[in-house]
Amino acid sequence: MTDRPDAPSDAATRCRQLLRRSTLATLATAERDQGGWPYASLAQVAVAHDGAPLLLLSDLADHTKNFAEDDRVSLLFDDAHALENPLTGARVTVQGRIQRLGKSEADDRLRARYLARHPAAADYAAFGDFNFYRVLTERLHLVAGFGRIHWLAAADVLLDPARTGALAEAEADILAHMNADHTDAIDLYAGAALADAPPGWRMTGIDPEGIDLQREGVHLRLDLDSGMTDGDSARAALVRLVKTIRATKGLKRKG
Repeated sequence: MTDRPDAPSDAATRCRQLLRRSTLATLATAERDQGGWPYASLAQVAVAHDGAPLLLLSDLADHTKNFAEDDRVSLLFDDAHALENPLTGARVTVQGRIQRLGKSEADDRLRARYLARHPAAADYAAFGDFNFYRVLTERLHLVAGFGRIHWLAAADVLLDPARTGALAEAEADILAHMNADHTDAIDLYAGAALADAPPGWRMTGIDPEGIDLQREGVHLRLDLDSGMTDGDSARAALVRLVKTIRATKGLKRKG
């Protein structure tokens, strides 16, 4: 029996889900002084609300010197490391052109989103020779199993800015509120994503398709079919999620 081929919309969702739960990716650039030989390096990544990759890179690194001359890059994302047979795991190659973030409020929110996912990177971000980048995605290649291989255009995978903009603006306030006042709810979310999850989680991101959690360097992604588009709809979805988890587990509200 073979895997069922994905519909294009299913493949696009699978791509975004894999990107959103990833913290590392392999970055490939063209060697500037070696005749364009492919050069691969490991990079910490985050993902913008629309699904585009975000990176923090040093000006001194070879990959940065490479794309200063040829801005085409590829990023390989995978979730195969924990599998008995890694080749059965899904992987996505993102191809695009890398661009340094500017000084707009929207770009400042992307910086904050990256640092929320990688708080230890704040020390590097303060150095003058480190800069944040976004990959202007052009196409993606998904391998999701036998017979489930797709080339997808960026327009078919990345979310429309009209769907993500308001929630991106509200994200910082939502995270601050949840982490200050609703740690019990966050622990419930973690328990829904990971069986026997210990307490003490923080919410590090929220986007139209789910939430990101972190505890002592461990990252969890909880995908949601919630229709979140702004602060109000996000708060309503988070409240519904708590009620659903409590009802499923037979829990009562504290107090």
